[in-house]
Amino acid sequence: MDGWFVDDRCVNCDAARQLAPELIGETDGRSRMLRQPRDAAEIRRLHAAAFACPTRSIRPASGRPDPARDPFPLPLDEAVLLCGHNSPRTAGANSYLLLRPSGTTMMIDTPRWSSELAARYAASGPVTDVLLTHRDHAAHGRRYADHFGARLWIHEGDLDAAPDADRVIRGLDPLEIGEGVTALPLPGHTRGSVLYLADDRYCFTGDSFYWSRTTGDLEIAESVTWYSVEELAGSLARAAGRLRFEWVLPGHGDRRRLDAGEMSRRLHALADRTRSLRPRPIDFTAVRW
Repeated sequence: MDGWFVDDRCVNCDAARQLAPELIGETDGRSRMLRQPRDAAEIRRLHAAAFACPTRSIRPASGRPDPARDPFPLPLDEAVLLCGHNSPRTAGANSYLLLRPSGTTMMIDTPRWSSELAARYAASGPVTDVLLTHRDHAAHGRRYADHFGARLWIHEGDLDAAPDADRVIRGLDPLEIGEGVTALPLPGHTRGSVLYLADDRYCFTGDSFYWSRTTGDLEIAESVTWYSVEELAGSLARAAGRLRFEWVLPGHGDRRRLDAGEMSRRLHALADRTRSLRPRPIDFTAVRW
Protein backbone atom coordinates (compact mmCIF):
# COMPACT_ATOMS: atom_id res chain seq x y z
CA MET A 1 0.00 0.00 0.00
CA ASP A 2 3.04 2.29 0.15
CA GLY A 3 4.56 4.32 -2.61
CA TRP A 4 1.80 6.70 -3.71
CA PHE A 5 3.12 10.12 -4.73
CA VAL A 6 2.17 13.37 -6.51
CA ASP A 7 4.35 14.24 -9.48
CA ASP A 8 5.45 17.74 -10.47
CA ARG A 9 2.80 18.20 -13.16
CA CYS A 10 0.17 19.10 -10.50
CA VAL A 11 -1.71 22.34 -11.33
CA ASN A 12 -3.44 22.67 -7.94
CA CYS A 13 -6.97 22.22 -9.31
CA ASP A 14 -8.09 20.54 -6.05
CA ALA A 15 -9.92 17.68 -7.80
CA ALA A 16 -7.86 14.92 -6.15
CA ARG A 17 -8.01 16.50 -2.71
CA GLN A 18 -11.80 16.55 -2.87
CA LEU A 19 -11.83 12.77 -3.22
CA ALA A 20 -9.13 11.88 -0.68
CA PRO A 21 -8.74 14.90 1.64
CA GLU A 22 -7.31 12.86 4.49
CA LEU A 23 -4.56 11.49 2.21
CA ILE A 24 -3.76 14.40 -0.12
CA GLY A 25 -3.17 17.98 1.05
CA GLU A 26 -1.87 21.26 -0.37
CA THR A 27 1.57 22.76 0.14
CA ASP A 28 3.05 25.73 -1.74
CA GLY A 29 0.39 25.71 -4.42
CA ARG A 30 0.34 22.01 -5.29
CA SER A 31 -0.96 18.73 -3.93
CA ARG A 32 1.20 16.45 -1.82
CA MET A 33 0.72 13.13 -0.07
CA LEU A 34 -0.09 13.54 3.63
CA ARG A 35 0.38 9.84 4.30
CA GLN A 36 0.12 6.45 2.62
CA PRO A 37 -3.19 4.52 2.56
CA ARG A 38 -3.85 2.16 5.45
CA ASP A 39 -6.64 -0.03 4.10
CA ALA A 40 -8.62 -1.01 1.01
CA ALA A 41 -11.09 1.86 1.40
CA GLU A 42 -8.29 4.41 1.33
CA ILE A 43 -6.75 2.76 -1.71
CA ARG A 44 -10.13 3.10 -3.45
CA ARG A 45 -10.21 6.81 -2.60
CA LEU A 46 -6.72 7.28 -3.99
CA HIS A 47 -7.71 5.56 -7.23
CA ALA A 48 -10.69 7.90 -7.51
CA ALA A 49 -8.34 10.85 -6.98
CA ALA A 50 -5.93 9.46 -9.58
CA PHE A 51 -8.62 9.01 -12.24
CA ALA A 52 -10.05 12.48 -11.58
CA CYS A 53 -6.70 14.30 -11.70
CA PRO A 54 -6.41 16.14 -15.04
CA THR A 55 -2.62 15.82 -15.16
CA ARG A 56 -2.60 12.20 -13.89
CA SER A 57 -0.25 13.38 -11.14
CA ILE A 58 -1.58 11.06 -8.40
CA ARG A 59 0.33 7.83 -8.89
CA PRO A 60 1.26 4.60 -7.12
CA ALA A 61 4.81 3.33 -6.98
CA SER A 62 4.14 1.24 -10.10
CA GLY A 63 3.56 4.51 -11.95
CA ARG A 64 0.03 3.73 -13.10
CA PRO A 65 -3.22 3.31 -11.14
CA ASP A 66 -5.16 0.09 -11.73
CA PRO A 67 -7.76 0.68 -14.51
CA ALA A 68 -9.99 -1.92 -12.87
CA ARG A 69 -10.32 0.44 -9.89
CA ASP A 70 -11.54 3.42 -11.92
CA PRO A 71 -14.84 4.25 -10.13
CA PHE A 72 -16.26 6.76 -12.61
CA PRO A 73 -18.95 7.78 -13.14
CA LEU A 74 -19.24 7.86 -9.35
CA PRO A 75 -22.70 8.18 -7.74
CA LEU A 76 -23.03 11.16 -5.38
CA ASP A 77 -26.78 10.80 -4.87
CA GLU A 78 -29.55 8.83 -6.54
CA ALA A 79 -29.79 11.29 -9.46
CA VAL A 80 -26.24 12.68 -9.78
CA LEU A 81 -22.96 11.05 -10.79
CA LEU A 82 -19.52 12.62 -10.83
CA CYS A 83 -17.88 12.07 -14.24
CA GLY A 84 -14.25 12.14 -13.05
CA HIS A 85 -11.52 12.17 -15.71
CA ASN A 86 -11.23 15.95 -15.41
CA SER A 87 -9.76 17.63 -18.46
CA PRO A 88 -6.67 19.83 -18.65
CA ARG A 89 -8.60 21.87 -21.22
CA THR A 90 -11.19 22.88 -18.59
CA ALA A 91 -8.55 23.70 -15.95
CA GLY A 92 -9.40 20.39 -14.29
CA ALA A 93 -13.07 21.22 -13.65
CA ASN A 94 -15.54 18.68 -12.33
CA SER A 95 -18.43 17.55 -14.53
CA TYR A 96 -21.59 15.66 -13.71
CA LEU A 97 -24.36 13.43 -15.02
CA LEU A 98 -27.92 14.27 -14.01
CA LEU A 99 -30.33 11.35 -14.27
CA ARG A 100 -33.92 12.22 -15.13
CA PRO A 101 -37.10 10.32 -14.21
CA SER A 102 -37.71 9.63 -17.92
CA GLY A 103 -34.56 7.49 -18.03
CA THR A 104 -32.55 10.10 -19.92
CA THR A 105 -29.42 11.89 -18.75
CA MET A 106 -27.98 15.41 -18.91
CA MET A 107 -24.24 16.13 -18.78
CA ILE A 108 -23.20 19.29 -16.94
CA ASP A 109 -19.83 20.57 -18.20
CA THR A 110 -17.42 18.12 -19.72
CA PRO A 111 -14.75 15.61 -18.70
CA ARG A 112 -11.81 14.80 -20.97
CA TRP A 113 -12.92 13.33 -24.27
CA SER A 114 -12.64 9.69 -25.22
CA SER A 115 -15.09 7.40 -26.96
CA GLU A 116 -14.61 4.81 -24.20
CA LEU A 117 -15.59 7.35 -21.55
CA ALA A 118 -18.54 8.52 -23.64
CA ALA A 119 -19.84 4.96 -23.80
CA ARG A 120 -19.44 4.64 -20.06
CA TYR A 121 -21.41 7.85 -19.42
CA ALA A 122 -24.17 6.91 -21.88
CA ALA A 123 -24.71 3.64 -20.00
CA SER A 124 -26.49 5.72 -17.36
CA GLY A 125 -29.19 6.59 -19.93
CA PRO A 126 -29.39 8.37 -23.30
CA VAL A 127 -27.72 11.77 -22.97
CA THR A 128 -30.09 14.39 -24.39
CA ASP A 129 -28.34 17.62 -23.35
CA VAL A 130 -24.83 18.89 -22.60
CA LEU A 131 -25.16 21.95 -20.35
CA LEU A 132 -22.19 24.33 -20.23
CA THR A 133 -21.97 26.56 -17.18
CA HIS A 134 -19.55 29.02 -18.82
CA ARG A 135 -16.76 29.50 -21.33
CA ASP A 136 -13.93 27.96 -19.28
CA HIS A 137 -15.66 24.57 -19.33
CA ALA A 138 -16.71 24.50 -22.99
CA ALA A 139 -13.91 22.22 -24.22
CA HIS A 140 -15.20 18.87 -25.50
CA GLY A 141 -18.82 20.08 -25.35
CA ARG A 142 -19.42 19.80 -29.10
CA ARG A 143 -17.60 16.47 -29.26
CA TYR A 144 -19.75 14.93 -26.52
CA ALA A 145 -22.97 16.45 -27.85
CA ASP A 146 -22.35 15.13 -31.36
CA HIS A 147 -21.40 11.70 -30.06
CA PHE A 148 -24.59 11.47 -27.99
CA GLY A 149 -26.84 13.23 -30.53
CA ALA A 150 -27.50 15.73 -27.75
CA ARG A 151 -28.19 19.47 -27.64
CA LEU A 152 -25.34 21.74 -26.54
CA TRP A 153 -26.33 24.69 -24.32
CA ILE A 154 -24.47 27.90 -23.43
CA HIS A 155 -25.35 31.49 -22.49
CA GLU A 156 -25.06 34.22 -25.12
CA GLY A 157 -22.49 36.04 -22.96
CA ASP A 158 -20.01 33.21 -23.56
CA LEU A 159 -21.25 32.16 -26.99
CA ASP A 160 -17.90 32.77 -28.65
CA ALA A 161 -16.55 29.80 -26.66
CA ALA A 162 -19.16 27.50 -28.26
CA PRO A 163 -20.46 29.35 -31.33
CA ASP A 164 -22.02 26.17 -32.72
CA ALA A 165 -24.19 25.58 -29.63
CA ASP A 166 -27.64 24.21 -30.40
CA ARG A 167 -29.43 26.19 -27.68
CA VAL A 168 -28.47 29.69 -26.52
CA ILE A 169 -29.67 31.03 -23.17
CA ARG A 170 -30.32 34.78 -23.37
CA GLY A 171 -30.76 37.57 -20.86
CA LEU A 172 -31.02 37.17 -17.09
CA ASP A 173 -34.38 35.46 -16.62
CA PRO A 174 -34.62 31.83 -15.48
CA LEU A 175 -35.31 29.42 -18.32
CA GLU A 176 -36.87 25.98 -17.98
CA ILE A 177 -34.81 23.73 -20.23
CA GLY A 178 -36.29 20.38 -19.27
CA GLU A 179 -38.76 18.88 -16.83
CA GLY A 180 -37.59 19.98 -13.38
CA VAL A 181 -34.43 21.65 -14.75
CA THR A 182 -33.95 25.43 -14.89
CA ALA A 183 -31.05 27.53 -16.20
CA LEU A 184 -30.39 30.68 -14.19
CA PRO A 185 -27.95 33.18 -15.75
CA LEU A 186 -25.42 34.34 -13.15
CA PRO A 187 -22.96 36.80 -14.74
CA GLY A 188 -19.87 37.52 -12.70
CA HIS A 189 -17.22 34.83 -12.95
CA THR A 190 -17.66 35.26 -16.70
CA ARG A 191 -20.18 37.35 -18.63
CA GLY A 192 -22.10 34.21 -19.61
CA SER A 193 -21.95 32.16 -16.41
CA VAL A 194 -25.05 30.05 -15.73
CA LEU A 195 -26.10 27.72 -12.96
CA TYR A 196 -28.48 24.83 -13.48
CA LEU A 197 -31.04 23.92 -10.84
CA ALA A 198 -32.66 20.49 -10.86
CA ASP A 199 -35.66 19.38 -8.81
CA ASP A 200 -35.08 22.15 -6.22
CA ARG A 201 -32.38 19.84 -4.93
CA TYR A 202 -29.27 19.96 -7.10
CA CYS A 203 -27.48 23.21 -7.95
CA PHE A 204 -24.73 22.96 -10.57
CA THR A 205 -22.88 26.22 -10.07
CA GLY A 206 -19.96 26.10 -12.49
CA ASP A 207 -17.40 28.49 -11.02
CA SER A 208 -19.90 30.98 -9.55
CA PHE A 209 -19.68 29.59 -6.01
CA TYR A 210 -18.54 26.43 -4.25
CA TRP A 211 -18.13 24.75 -0.87
CA SER A 212 -14.78 25.56 0.75
CA ARG A 213 -13.19 22.98 3.03
CA THR A 214 -10.97 25.78 4.38
CA THR A 215 -13.79 28.02 5.60
CA GLY A 216 -16.53 25.40 5.98
CA ASP A 217 -18.92 27.59 4.00
CA LEU A 218 -20.09 28.68 0.56
CA GLU A 219 -17.52 30.90 -1.14
CA ILE A 220 -16.79 32.59 -4.44
CA ALA A 221 -13.42 32.33 -6.15
CA GLU A 222 -12.86 36.06 -5.73
CA SER A 223 -9.29 36.03 -7.03
CA VAL A 224 -10.26 34.28 -10.29
CA THR A 225 -13.39 36.24 -11.15
CA TRP A 226 -12.67 37.02 -14.80
CA TYR A 227 -15.57 39.34 -15.62
CA SER A 228 -16.81 41.35 -12.62
CA VAL A 229 -17.09 40.71 -8.90
CA GLU A 230 -19.63 43.55 -8.70
CA GLU A 231 -21.77 41.77 -11.30
CA LEU A 232 -21.39 38.55 -9.35
CA ALA A 233 -22.60 40.29 -6.20
CA GLY A 234 -25.72 41.41 -8.03
CA SER A 235 -26.26 37.98 -9.50
CA LEU A 236 -26.01 36.30 -6.10
CA ALA A 237 -28.41 38.82 -4.59
CA ARG A 238 -30.98 38.01 -7.30
CA ALA A 239 -30.41 34.28 -7.02
CA ALA A 240 -30.55 34.04 -3.22
CA GLY A 241 -34.26 34.74 -3.14
CA ARG A 242 -35.05 32.35 -5.98
CA LEU A 243 -32.97 29.27 -5.29
CA ARG A 244 -33.86 26.32 -3.14
CA PHE A 245 -31.45 23.40 -3.20
CA GLU A 246 -29.68 20.85 -1.00
CA TRP A 247 -26.57 20.06 -3.08
CA VAL A 248 -23.99 22.57 -4.27
CA LEU A 249 -22.18 20.93 -7.20
CA PRO A 250 -19.47 23.24 -8.59
CA GLY A 251 -16.94 22.94 -11.35
CA HIS A 252 -14.08 23.99 -9.09
CA GLY A 253 -14.17 23.68 -5.31
CA ASP A 254 -15.83 21.07 -3.20
CA ARG A 255 -19.35 19.65 -3.14
CA ARG A 256 -21.67 19.70 -0.15
CA ARG A 257 -25.16 18.61 0.86
CA LEU A 258 -27.08 20.52 3.53
CA ASP A 259 -30.70 21.04 4.49
CA ALA A 260 -32.29 23.40 1.95
CA GLY A 261 -33.05 26.00 4.61
CA GLU A 262 -29.45 26.01 5.82
CA MET A 263 -28.15 26.22 2.27
CA SER A 264 -30.45 29.20 1.64
CA ARG A 265 -29.17 30.95 4.75
CA ARG A 266 -25.59 30.45 3.67
CA LEU A 267 -26.29 31.67 0.13
CA HIS A 268 -27.87 34.88 1.46
CA ALA A 269 -24.82 35.39 3.68
CA LEU A 270 -22.50 34.82 0.71
CA ALA A 271 -24.42 37.41 -1.31
CA ASP A 272 -24.02 39.88 1.56
CA ARG A 273 -20.27 39.23 1.82
CA THR A 274 -19.76 39.54 -1.91
CA ARG A 275 -21.35 43.00 -1.99
CA SER A 276 -18.40 44.37 -0.03
CA LEU A 277 -15.78 43.08 -2.50
CA ARG A 278 -13.96 45.09 -5.13
CA PRO A 279 -11.92 43.93 -8.17
CA ARG A 280 -8.53 42.42 -7.48
CA PRO A 281 -5.75 40.97 -9.65
CA ILE A 282 -6.16 37.41 -10.84
CA ASP A 283 -4.34 35.10 -8.42
CA PHE A 284 -4.88 31.34 -8.58
CA THR A 285 -2.89 30.81 -5.38
CA ALA A 286 -5.38 32.85 -3.32
CA VAL A 287 -8.36 30.52 -3.75
CA ARG A 288 -9.52 29.10 -0.41
CA TRP A 289 -10.16 25.50 -1.37
